[in-house]
Amino acid sequence: MKKISVKFLALAVVCFLSIGLSHAEVKEIKIKTSAQCEMCKEKIEKAMAYEKGIKTFSLDLETKVLTVTYDDKKTNPDKIREAIAKLGYDADDVPGNPKAYAKLPACCKKPTPEIKQQKCNHGEHEHSEGHTH
Repeated sequence: MKKISVKFLALAVVCFLSIGLSHAEVKEIKIKTSAQCEMCKEKIEKAMAYEKGIKTFSLDLETKVLTVTYDDKKTNPDKIREAIAKLGYDADDVPGNPKAYAKLPACCKKPTPEIKQQKCNHGEHEHSEGHTH
């Protein structure tokens, strides 16, 4: 009977340790994006909601920094950056996908000397001249 108890205890300890070791670590990353307005924020955050392993996310439009907490067993910073780039936005040193960028509304494109940014009269974000909702 004592042998069975010792074996059961040893098995329980092994199971407990294997569960503890396989526990994923939640990490945080801050990614500089090329987001310009509230529409960009909504699009990027919506995409993050569908990415595997993403726990929380928040895009600060003032700094253009996306803060993400993620499960490192399910995703990694490169995959997160690629998900943002697929939408047409830059993500740190990963450039936005050119085809996706071309499809972005004018207000979501990076400011250039040719595209003057102006304050939108129906919200806190900016729009390029000529853009309407």
